[in-house]
Amino acid sequence: MSGRQFVTFLKKNTMILILLAVLVFFTLMTDGNMLSAMSVTSLISQNAYVFILATGMLLCILTGGNIDLSVGSIVCFAGAIGGFLLVKLQLPLIVAIIGILAVGILIGAFQGFWIAYVRIPPFIVTLAGMLAFRGLSNAVLGGKSIPVDDKYSTFLMLFGGGNECYVTDVFSFIGIEKFNVTCFALGILATAVFILTGLVSRNTKIKKGYEVENFVSFVIKEVFISIAILAITFRLSQYKGFPMVLIWVMIVVLIYGYITSNTTVGRYFYAVGGNEKATKLSGINTNKVYFLAYANMGLLAAVSSLVVVARLGSAQTTAGDSYEMDAIASCFIGGASAYGGIGTVPGVIIGATLIGVINMGMSLMNVDADYQKVVRGAVLLAAVIFDVVSKRGGKFIAKN
Repeated sequence: MSGRQFVTFLKKNTMILILLAVLVFFTLMTDGNMLSAMSVTSLISQNAYVFILATGMLLCILTGGNIDLSVGSIVCFAGAIGGFLLVKLQLPLIVAIIGILAVGILIGAFQGFWIAYVRIPPFIVTLAGMLAFRGLSNAVLGGKSIPVDDKYSTFLMLFGGGNECYVTDVFSFIGIEKFNVTCFALGILATAVFILTGLVSRNTKIKKGYEVENFVSFVIKEVFISIAILAITFRLSQYKGFPMVLIWVMIVVLIYGYITSNTTVGRYFYAVGGNEKATKLSGINTNKVYFLAYANMGLLAAVSSLVVVARLGSAQTTAGDSYEMDAIASCFIGGASAYGGIGTVPGVIIGATLIGVINMGMSLMNVDADYQKVVRGAVLLAAVIFDVVSKRGGKFIAKN
């Protein structure tokens, strides 16, 4: 690898290296507790909603740096509706789930209509939604929580609540004390699939004449991610296994990762963010792209509400508080451009993981909650500054 290729590799993987450095720092500062089996499991469970919301937020940001400020309130409102349907009205579980998802989609479509077809700025529409749906949540709940207890164990287990449902508890066929073999076997299988998929994708691009990254860089990235997968599943195996909530995160990440990188619709989001006028002239319905971005955000906010209600064990008036900030920060920290048109799902997951690691690391170090917010704000600002300065060719001050 030449010096120039090495510099390019560093630029493309800056956030991964920062994540690794932060992880090492907190591991040393917490005497290894940061990487304990319980901490790794908690990191996944506590940040599942961030992974899901940030994936949807990416599509909004791709359209031109637009954001959705209402997602936290939608999570709360959809959860309130779900709790009301499931507990108060005693409706079947499938009806409650459909109701929650329908609420999310309808709200997303409602906001998407004003943004896409009436062209009201997304900031205004979603700010109004943030206030309105938070108020409606309190109205539905009557200012009180609706407990979703063990009577609804199927719901809790399905979405990772209660005492947490571990997939490998169900399918574990080899028993070793304090080590879940099935969980680690799934990790090995996932690593093999990841490597094979990467090789096939690279060879396909080469055959079609597309530009691909340097082979050494490709190998380094494949090895690093493979080690990360094995390390995570090894730690999970030492605790209780593969948490159910991780299944939902993986489903969302895989689906949207495929959509954004391998489908025509996915490329439309990048095109609109890159140059909306040129995209419109090429025959693409840009209004529809905006509408889809926000309707989809509503859907994923509803999915997040299922996870949140299950984890909290109740539909609460405070649920979803500041979730929109975590989602937005994850996108920008993960490499999404503040101007739109740039960003990837894997990058967003790295950004969300970095936020989760910082939050957990500071909690283990007993850092005051107020200072934790200061650090998160500083990290977000640094990420956006890095993005803006990079686009200016490294120039910190813009020309008049």
